[in-house]
Amino acid sequence: MIINKIYTLGRFGISLFLIFLISCKAEKISSTKGELVSMVYPLLDTENSRWFFFSSASRPFGMVNLNPDTEIKGDWGGGYKYTTDTIKGFSHVHEWQMSALSVMPVTISNGNSANIFSDFYSKFSHDSEKIFPGYHSVTLDRYQIKAELTSTKRVGFHKYTFPKNSQKAILFNLNTILGPCENTNGTLEKNNDYELSGSLVLSTNFRRPKPLTVYFKIKFNEPVSSIERNIATGNYLVNFGKAKEEILMKAAISYTSVENATNNMQLELPHWDFDKAVSDSKNEWNSLLGRIQIEGGTETDQRRFYTDLWHALQGRKIISDANGAYPDNTGEKFRIGQLPLDANGKPKFNHYNSDAFWGAQWTINTLWGLVYPEIMDEFVHSLMQYYKDGGMIPRGPSGGNDTYVMTGASTTPFIVTAIQKGIVKNDLEAIYIALKKNHMLNGIMGKAGYEHNTDVGGGLKYYIEKGFVPYPLPEGNFGSHQDGASQTLEYAYQDWTLAQLAKKLNHKEDYDYFMTRSKNYQNVFDKTSGWMRPKNVEGKWRENYDPYEYENGFIESNGAQSTWFVPHDIEGLAELMGGKQKAVEKLNKQFETAKELKFTSGTSHDAELHPEFSRIPINFGNQPSIQTSFIFNVLGRPDLTQYWTRNVVKDTFSGLSPATGYNGDEDQGLMGSLNVLLKIGLFQMNGGTDQDAQYQIGSPVFSKVSIQLNQHYYKGKNFIIEAPQNSLENVYINQIKYNNTAVENYTISHNAITNGGKLILEMSNKAKQ
Repeated sequence: MIINKIYTLGRFGISLFLIFLISCKAEKISSTKGELVSMVYPLLDTENSRWFFFSSASRPFGMVNLNPDTEIKGDWGGGYKYTTDTIKGFSHVHEWQMSALSVMPVTISNGNSANIFSDFYSKFSHDSEKIFPGYHSVTLDRYQIKAELTSTKRVGFHKYTFPKNSQKAILFNLNTILGPCENTNGTLEKNNDYELSGSLVLSTNFRRPKPLTVYFKIKFNEPVSSIERNIATGNYLVNFGKAKEEILMKAAISYTSVENATNNMQLELPHWDFDKAVSDSKNEWNSLLGRIQIEGGTETDQRRFYTDLWHALQGRKIISDANGAYPDNTGEKFRIGQLPLDANGKPKFNHYNSDAFWGAQWTINTLWGLVYPEIMDEFVHSLMQYYKDGGMIPRGPSGGNDTYVMTGASTTPFIVTAIQKGIVKNDLEAIYIALKKNHMLNGIMGKAGYEHNTDVGGGLKYYIEKGFVPYPLPEGNFGSHQDGASQTLEYAYQDWTLAQLAKKLNHKEDYDYFMTRSKNYQNVFDKTSGWMRPKNVEGKWRENYDPYEYENGFIESNGAQSTWFVPHDIEGLAELMGGKQKAVEKLNKQFETAKELKFTSGTSHDAELHPEFSRIPINFGNQPSIQTSFIFNVLGRPDLTQYWTRNVVKDTFSGLSPATGYNGDEDQGLMGSLNVLLKIGLFQMNGGTDQDAQYQIGSPVFSKVSIQLNQHYYKGKNFIIEAPQNSLENVYINQIKYNNTAVENYTISHNAITNGGKLILEMSNKAKQ
């Protein structure tokens, strides 16, 4: 079906094309008919490639993330990059600081047999691709091989259709640079004519300083005729001779052993029915995507919405085997851990890798907590497993150990909101002790980004003693993001969230202590200039301070953007600014200026560094200021929340194009989750960490949103938002009723929503007076 899609073909030689092939030739399907995978547009923003960004032939949160690689060197710019016209392999792991098992089907001829190990890449055309969640097919032009990919959670399933009478082979490129790390020590062993096994080692990098072995089991539906090992590369060519045109391959992985990889395959993919595997994957994706049904808006609006929701569910991958074995790299020596089992001998939860939870308070905290509580539940238990193994709750684990990505104790709000919403109910005292450890000396707050061997860069001792983190840190550089003003703001908010849990558990002294610390944001607010401003260790304001200078004491932001990072005390921040009216005027002016640049610092993460983009006062392309449009709600101006949020959605997050989409840093579903929340009109300023977690009501883009509630966690069956007069012009809400009762202050509690019911919004083109 042909619809509007704009993308840049870069070095293909054509500048800007109006082509339109949604979801790569997907048929038109209503969002209420079940086949929601066909609504997803997988190519969104794929010109801004990142190793874990694109994950086509994968299950939700699957250990296997199978897709073509057009760029193989580097984390940023690696993986599937739309503007590169050459496939360099199909690899099975596209994860936070991890990559593995790249394979390439080839045909052997007299012309290429001598150098096939070094010259095997193939051109391809996007016209030959068909992509939807759980499936990817493409034709390799060089070999005229049709490659089809799908998977289970831990097994990649390949279907290769070769030209008739060709010499068929599959190259196992086990020793190569692949994304964020090198694959080394790759070995492949023939077990019998139909089965292979092997392993490779993921090299270290400054984010993941411990190596990790990836084990795999391979099975074919056709017999292997021979295997060649190339001495120069250490890679392997598996030959099939002139077997049948169609060769099926199953590749199971494990981070613990070949035996567990084999077991993963036996449990998850015992058959050879490729179409059934595709159908099963579709059903799983449809089930999760179908938790939210929408009506109204344009077809592009609906497709973009389900693409955003797909992103919210495709990051952060399983690392435990089907039997619960998992890699534990938290200690001095590597060990194989075992997750607790239920009465049926199955793991009670999965164990996960994850990029940072930095910014999750405004994204997955709310979306998962409302729509996917079972996912949030699993992640909390996984985070606690890291604590039980290594003595610390991580903020971005990879390969069985923390990478210490970003700053602060970003998992504290995530875990606290899960408790406040009743998702996690057991062992609360043990969880509190673990969380509190991260907020004290020798805890994770003391570590700056990627600070593995010290705990100085976080500046926590100064934060505790002086009430702020100095910039610069007098001891020097120990990690990334040693930006004291931002660290102070982040710690203050996270302290407030921990205080709420202390209050729930009747730890009065701790509650008072962390509430006092939560006011530390006041110590970096300069009343003279009206901005948050860095201080040095002596308490003196940074001289020649420019609030629009990027990373001038602020993390991936500038002072203007980060001034509003006080999600736990917006009213207190407004008092520092001279009152709510002055705060509203200040923020509104920032939005008016940011609108000129469509509310983002360019259309990619690296563009934030460019002078023409970095000075923007509000940036929806990165996490530090993505909450700002909802601040107006808290300050008594919900009309401005409605107006600006709809403008952000329209100008920034509405298109379907490989050239743009999230306009910055889509950290494993965070920006996709934000988009979903903005478009359904629900947000949680403090991350849902208060005692009776509240949602701020915004202006949805659809006339009806139906959320299916998980009744294992919540009493209600459905929560419905209706806005029958909704349109591009009718962005304002004049009246709200929930179950026929008037709603005041544009807020609604988590308990009210999860008990089920209908929220009716009376929309207008004029703000309520």
